[in-house]
Amino acid sequence: MRARPSFILAAFAIGLAAMPVAAEEAAPMQPSESWDSIRYDVVGDRELKDGDALYTIEVPFRAFDAAAVPVRVIQEKGAPDVARMTLVIDENPSPVAADFTFGPTMRPLDLETRVRVDAYSNVRAIVETVDGDTYMTGRFVRASGGCSAPAAKDAEAALANLGQMKMRWFDPANATEVLPQSRAQRTAQIMLRHPNYSGLQRDQVTHLFVPAHFVDRVEIRQGDEMLFTMEGGISISEDPAFRFTFVDTGDGPLSVVAHDTEGETFEGSFSVATM
Repeated sequence: MRARPSFILAAFAIGLAAMPVAAEEAAPMQPSESWDSIRYDVVGDRELKDGDALYTIEVPFRAFDAAAVPVRVIQEKGAPDVARMTLVIDENPSPVAADFTFGPTMRPLDLETRVRVDAYSNVRAIVETVDGDTYMTGRFVRASGGCSAPAAKDAEAALANLGQMKMRWFDPANATEVLPQSRAQRTAQIMLRHPNYSGLQRDQVTHLFVPAHFVDRVEIRQGDEMLFTMEGGISISEDPAFRFTFVDTGDGPLSVVAHDTEGETFEGSFSVATM
């Protein structure tokens, strides 16, 4: 197991901290033969209820960078609590971008990450509630080439900083719900240095394909309480980042453990900020 420091170069935070989403440009999902062909593999024969009024997915209609498209999913007031969520990008070579499992302190859900979009595509959030129902919501995104876009950093620099983590804290006034003082909401963002090679990118010198090497699991806990786990594939962007709101139990710092496809394990521990 490789332990990594919890510091990071300031340049790593540029472009990551805000992770803006242009919600006003959202476009509804469009008919998709690709989704029709993979639907059973993703959800089996479960009934998919319309989740548009219960869960908001924010994603830009025209992505500024197809290799780092921000996606945010918010549980609306009164909506059933979320136990699991799957992000699907219909037209990607690997359509299932990530599977999330949430603990009770992640309620109500407010989670944001960044994904690669390889062609004009629907981006779907499939939500399984604690009651066992399954809802789907989504938006259409205009972006292309995200899975094969060259890495922003050269391979040597990426490997030198592999696994470095940074946690950023946000004003709890932005929390989605007012809770008793003993159960204060916090909003945090974990950022992990990793090239997340998709296997579809070419080395800019040799022009050979760079082998796939990506973070495939992230676990975040506070004490013994699991906040969430993420099992991901090649559609999660370079330098994965997750912004999330949770209920602070007061049981110590947040611990983060990440694993990648080369068998590396990266760890970090971050005290909960006092606001």
